[in-house]
Amino acid sequence: MFKRFAGNVMGLMQAKRLVAVMLCLAVLFGCKKSAPPGESETTNTLFTLLPADKTHVDFSNTLTEGLNTNVLMYEYFYNGGGVAVGDLNGDGLQDLYFTGNMTDNKLYLNKGELQFAEVTAAAGVAGRPGPWKTGVSFADVNGDGKLDIYVCYSGKLRAQKRGNQLFINQGNDANGVPVFKEMAANYGLNFSSFSTQGYFFDYDKDGDLDLLLINHNPKRENILDEVSVADLMSKTDPESGIRLLKNNNGFFADVTAAAGIVNTSLSYGLAAGIADINGDGNPDIYISNDYNIPDRLYISNGKGKFTDELQMQIGHTSFSSMGNDVADFNNDLLPDIYSLDMLPADNRRQKMLFASDNYEAFNLSLRVGFYYQYMRNMLQQNNGNNTFSEIGQLAGVSNTDWSWAPLFADYDNDGWKDMFVSNGYTRDYTNMDFLKYVGDNLRNRQAMRQDLLNLVEKMPSSDVKSYFFRNAGNSAFTDVSTVWGINQPANSNGAAYADLDNDGDLDLVVNNVNKPAFIYQNNSQAQSKNRYLSVKLAGEAKNTQGIGAKLIIYAKNKKQYLEQMPTRGYQSTVTTVLHFGLGADTRADSIRVIWQSGKVQTLVNLKADQLLTLSERNALVISKKPSVQKALFKEIPAPFKYTSAKSSVNDFKRQPLMVNPLSFSGPCLAKADVNGDGLDDIYVGGDSGKAGSLYLQQKGGGFTLTSQPAFTADSKCTNTAALFFDANNDGKPDLYVCSGGYNDYTATDPMLQDRLYLNNGKGNFIKSLNTLPKMLSSKGCVKAADINGDGFADLFVGGRVVPGNYPQPPESYILINDGKGHFTDKTEAINPSLKHIGMVSCAEWADMNGDKTPDLIIAGEWMPIMIFENKGGKL
Repeated sequence: MFKRFAGNVMGLMQAKRLVAVMLCLAVLFGCKKSAPPGESETTNTLFTLLPADKTHVDFSNTLTEGLNTNVLMYEYFYNGGGVAVGDLNGDGLQDLYFTGNMTDNKLYLNKGELQFAEVTAAAGVAGRPGPWKTGVSFADVNGDGKLDIYVCYSGKLRAQKRGNQLFINQGNDANGVPVFKEMAANYGLNFSSFSTQGYFFDYDKDGDLDLLLINHNPKRENILDEVSVADLMSKTDPESGIRLLKNNNGFFADVTAAAGIVNTSLSYGLAAGIADINGDGNPDIYISNDYNIPDRLYISNGKGKFTDELQMQIGHTSFSSMGNDVADFNNDLLPDIYSLDMLPADNRRQKMLFASDNYEAFNLSLRVGFYYQYMRNMLQQNNGNNTFSEIGQLAGVSNTDWSWAPLFADYDNDGWKDMFVSNGYTRDYTNMDFLKYVGDNLRNRQAMRQDLLNLVEKMPSSDVKSYFFRNAGNSAFTDVSTVWGINQPANSNGAAYADLDNDGDLDLVVNNVNKPAFIYQNNSQAQSKNRYLSVKLAGEAKNTQGIGAKLIIYAKNKKQYLEQMPTRGYQSTVTTVLHFGLGADTRADSIRVIWQSGKVQTLVNLKADQLLTLSERNALVISKKPSVQKALFKEIPAPFKYTSAKSSVNDFKRQPLMVNPLSFSGPCLAKADVNGDGLDDIYVGGDSGKAGSLYLQQKGGGFTLTSQPAFTADSKCTNTAALFFDANNDGKPDLYVCSGGYNDYTATDPMLQDRLYLNNGKGNFIKSLNTLPKMLSSKGCVKAADINGDGFADLFVGGRVVPGNYPQPPESYILINDGKGHFTDKTEAINPSLKHIGMVSCAEWADMNGDKTPDLIIAGEWMPIMIFENKGGKL
């Protein structure tokens, strides 16, 4: 048993699966006297935590640790439960439903004024007794206009205990309590899978709701190499793999494979974000996968088929992706993607919970196709051209600890979507001191289950807090957690927002582990003059809540975008009433609704502070498809084949504290017409024992590789930069090649000497000897300009790094040309500060001040962009 546990721990360490918790937020906002438990520290915060004796909501997701029920037996033991918000009985008030992992689920009817009545038994929705309930979805599954409830099950249990449940709303009893009947089997939805969440949406746009079921593997698969991954990916797994179910007149059929959805045991799905991400009118899917299993970005073709385009559209993702949300945070009418991970904000916890980076494990992940993943939250800003720019660190939302539910919404009604992030893990599962304690106490003996339980009880616990980020309106967010009243320690998981008291601002509901649920009252309407507009949708056919509809609101020179998809965040469902903050605007110029059927309607001159009800039957039919902007560039096949030399060098073994490897700076490229035929030719620099290559362009557009003995003779050098220029003033382009590299060289290695190759005019190059000074540094760039005005091309050669001595600044050089291709180091005379200016990665010559002389611009690592003005040949 301990062997399996140790393997899991090592896997977590290698994969950087860490627990991380924020401490001392008071340092950021100033110290305050602690308030009694369950109360906000101040009365003027945006949110007030309401006590249970006021709301009568006493639900607590209480976990009981035992021999068979602990985190060492089931790694998702502390992942928590969900919460769903919706009007179940049609009285205009939003009701609450909580799932409990080991406790009964509970339903609370909203009685107004933020008071609730628990009606679980009367409604018949307690769920199956015992473990393990996870996500909950409110959706009108049968299209009768009433919200139904779908509850997911998981856990390391027998299959008969894991059947998901569907509670169909039968209408209200005499007391106004909605009564439900469990009918999962009738609809084909009683799966005995390891489910996290069900998402009801109309993927094929036929008017009824289909189901995306996010499942996860309860155990860690042993991923050793490409062969093991290929073997696992070749086998479907209906219990662990993600599934897509099509609604066929009330019975759901599995269409996973036909739709192109990956279904294997390599699935650790924790959330999905569903929206029309590329703007073509079809719902797309972003899936968060835990551990090092890659996330998925499924783009719909509109004909029932999805293609994973994550690696084409997104540069990198979070590592252990938790919850996610898809919403337009910057008001450009494009849906953005936010996924959560586990990176702490403070240095102490990062060091306490971080295992060392493992370069080989990272490369293995790339080799098996798992893509670039890093342990922090990722905010993917939609560029509108099927690409995303990740700006989480720039926006200030990358570090929120072990986080679960992100929820974009305008909580202060200023017209910009803010962000709530639930946070916390009950025990510090990857605390480095604890892992050492485990090794010391269980070394050389087999652990029994009681031993494991004893270990669990000794795992450290941390008080953590959730986060609120206020949208500053400039693609940046400000941490206002304490200012807005989120200052209560708790391990919070599922969360949902809704206007619970119908006062025009969004309240917040949070499901906690081993602590009563939080209900936060929003005080925005009482504290500010900001206005709002709420919209309730009434769809046609059986999509009665208008799932997939898009709303755009215009007010003066501002615009906002929302898409109807209430199941979002993590294991939870938010209100179906769409909410816009208007700031100080007393009315909206117009609102445009694009229903998923293609119908469109526009309303104008709308007074603020009201709830609109919009019906699809009043919309007009349009046949025009969304226009797709034609790309300026089109990728074509490469005109010649070139394969870089393979290298297994690991720079971090030489210097563990480097922030990036420097041995992979090539191959460099340079172009010029080297044979005078009017066609550009291409030089590709070599490294790792491969010589540089010169390709001559042919009239038909193809390229021919030439034989260059001079290049072959220098194949041991690493070529980091190259430049075609006329070195000897004969009218023919010669070639200067910088030598560089890192791991294979000493600080003064002869292989670091640069080279000048002279062109005979026919594209044949000969190495010029004794024309360059001694230049034994690893270079980053070379650029040519006539510095002294004598008509000959001089050079700036930027030093990149001193091998083995990163980040010591290497030597850079100013080389003056005598007009015959002989160069002299004049750095000291022209500007001695350039000699060790920094770790130069790029430079350019340009006339910055209009005096018709070239000035020098330099950029590099750990240095600012610098401009050197040319004054009479001095810089």
